Amino acid sequence: MKTLYIVRHAKSSWDHPELKDEERPLLDKGKKRTKKVVDFLLTKGVSLDSVKSSHAVRALETARIIAHAVHFPVDDIIVEKQIYHASAEQLFNQFNDLSDNIQSLMMVGHNPTFTNFANYFLDSGIEWLPTSGIVSISFDTESWVDIMKAKRKTNFVVYPKMI
Repeated sequence: MKTLYIVRHAKSSWDHPELKDEERPLLDKGKKRTKKVVDFLLTKGVSLDSVKSSHAVRALETARIIAHAVHFPVDDIIVEKQIYHASAEQLFNQFNDLSDNIQSLMMVGHNPTFTNFANYFLDSGIEWLPTSGIVSISFDTESWVDIMKAKRKTNFVVYPKMI
């Protein structure tokens, strides 16, 4: 069984127009909302074997908040620049080098890509994955490269306004 967590970064700041898009930090409001979602994850007993994040500051900060809360070593977060510019289809490349010993993977990135990526797996698609939103899907397979053809189950779709 494999479990995938698709996470959109927390709400970020637009207060510094001189910053490149990938340098925008999180707002305090975004951090607080992410902590609400983290509390939900803790009630579900979520544990992670691997975390991959976009290199953008807002995504990496979100990944660190969640990783720390669920006791995943923050220094083990894999920063993947490709996630920042990837299409939903290109995100499947993130599974190619993933060890099948890993049972749970969290990917942290951006819209619209992450909404489109989540909709590949959801029976009832979502219009938009809000900031700090998380989609969790389990796959009945032992290999990450086989998840597209594996039976799957949506564990939850959660975002701060739901909590």
